[in-house]
Amino acid sequence: EVQLVESGGGSVQAGGSLRLSCTLSGSTLLLYAMKWFRQASGKGREGVACISPSTGSTHYADSVQGRFTITRDNGQNTAYLQMNNLKPEDTAMYYCAAGDFFKGPSCFADADYWGHGTQVTVSS
Repeated sequence: EVQLVESGGGSVQAGGSLRLSCTLSGSTLLLYAMKWFRQASGKGREGVACISPSTGSTHYADSVQGRFTITRDNGQNTAYLQMNNLKPEDTAMYYCAAGDFFKGPSCFADADYWGHGTQVTVSS
């Protein structure tokens, strides 16, 4: 059974940084594109970042471009989301997901496996 477990969320002040981790078990990370989504209270789910299985090709939502960086360590079966210069509007539950890779915003279309999420709260 494939499972994803996120960690690294927390509370920070605006301008601060956090690094989220997502560890996959039950399969091999190299098989999947890794994706980060977020959902703020009362809002719909938003794709944040996506990275291809092996070439390192990435795509970001416009709202986080230049501030967030998605990376992966296939040997450790772990994906990461480095979040810098955080803003109050980044406050949300962050979810990692694994699935197929598509270039551009299509990468956020769907995923096969989801984690349970980690909360990020940014205060002004």
